[in-house]
Amino acid sequence: MKTILSIDCGTQSLRAILFSKKGEMLSRIQIEYEPYFSLNPGWAEQDPEVYWSSLVTACQKLKQASPLYFDAIEGVGVTTQRASMVNVDKEGLPLRPAILWMDQRKSQMVWGKKGVIRAALKLTGLQKKIKDIQTQGKCNWIMQHQPDIWEKTWKYLQISGFLNFRLTNEFSDSIASQIGHLPFDYKKQIWATPYQLSKKLFPVERDKLPDLIPPGELLGRISPEAFLQTGIKKDTRVFACGSDKGCETLGAGVVTSEMASLSFGTTATVQTLSDTYVEPIKYMPSYPASVPGKFNPEVEIFRGFWMITWFKKQFAHKEVEQAKKIGIAAEEVLDRCLERTSPGAMGLMVQPYWGPGLDHPEAKGAMIGFGDVHTKDHIYRAVIEGLGFALFEGLNILEKKTGKQIKKATVSGGASQSDEICRITADVFNLPMVKGQTHETSGLGAAILVAKGLGWFVSLENAVENMVSEKKIFEPNLNNVGLYQELYSTVYTKMYTALKPLYSRISKITGY
Repeated sequence: MKTILSIDCGTQSLRAILFSKKGEMLSRIQIEYEPYFSLNPGWAEQDPEVYWSSLVTACQKLKQASPLYFDAIEGVGVTTQRASMVNVDKEGLPLRPAILWMDQRKSQMVWGKKGVIRAALKLTGLQKKIKDIQTQGKCNWIMQHQPDIWEKTWKYLQISGFLNFRLTNEFSDSIASQIGHLPFDYKKQIWATPYQLSKKLFPVERDKLPDLIPPGELLGRISPEAFLQTGIKKDTRVFACGSDKGCETLGAGVVTSEMASLSFGTTATVQTLSDTYVEPIKYMPSYPASVPGKFNPEVEIFRGFWMITWFKKQFAHKEVEQAKKIGIAAEEVLDRCLERTSPGAMGLMVQPYWGPGLDHPEAKGAMIGFGDVHTKDHIYRAVIEGLGFALFEGLNILEKKTGKQIKKATVSGGASQSDEICRITADVFNLPMVKGQTHETSGLGAAILVAKGLGWFVSLENAVENMVSEKKIFEPNLNNVGLYQELYSTVYTKMYTALKPLYSRISKITGY
């Protein structure tokens, strides 16, 4: 048997997964770690060595657990969290902690501060939007506050680029991984030229950026150093893959524009595939897809199903311990909270903006409708329903922008292990929800790209056809659909507009 090794590095854990040519998950090791540390309010950083040491440990354990499958590895693919950046020196050693996607620090403006450009931006009403976009740039903050670090920086890499270098000694990364505040031309899927807006907003020198490789093509080979640490055979081929969300969409089998992929991960997303470039939200680009040359229009809910982690830490210690004893995911135990409550959570509504987005930078989370009937179970249901409403809102945006009607959706990510969450989402969307054979969909998407790169299949579509299989389909319950549609249209869609002035006032008063 020949196998594929997928490395999936997320915000809260890293998984090393072995897949067969049929897409079967043969063996899996997960290494968990704290998502981030925060030296100041709103900051989110992590030592990049945590990711590498987790990869090494996962590979060593995987080899111990499944030596025959491990020794049969023909190709390796890396998929990681997005918009989390690492500054490294010439040897690939980190110069500072990685600044993660959820970090909320702000830099000073670097472009459009004065003169004719400032006047033009003000006249067109774009000044605030352009300011918000560039002040989120992690590169800009480092240049302004740690110029010595920036001066020493040899390469400025995504987590994927960092791990790919450690595996191959090549400063190369996938085109489909370049998502974040970077001088990247999303339409042409190349590094931006000096005259393009993204280069002016994020002025990273070209020689500090990695070489870009199309997804599914050879990126490098396992180096002697990586072999000694991980046990992966020297010269094993490593292929360019893509971001965790892009690989998830591919691994869910989304290869047409009539399907959508719902990711129930730390960041909740709704994403589809498009032949053409569109901006789902103004100035929010379509990301490069793991399908070469195509695009993934997407709407994100930052810290989306991270809210389940928040709920578990704050309210569900008993359920988490119970899940550990039984040996199942905590989400499965928490299903009982959903089974004990009815659709609508007795009027409790959640707006799941636990982190600001580009289209709602002032946003904070909100729960409304409390009464003395509400219990911990209702809070959990309201959180899940609120995330469903937010994703449904995103689906409506994508349909309008692409001009395509979504007829079926797939569900993946950690929370998709819960059948009850999948059922609620089917009811909110009034669409069939397809759950694949494995919930490790990002890893499967990476494996599909590696399989195509190895020449095992004639096309990516052929690889998907052979490696992706459906496990369950959740049809909407028409008894619940009407209630959810009314709550969505008459309550949920009004919440942000009503609360936005209060969010701004809270920030001014408290500084957070």
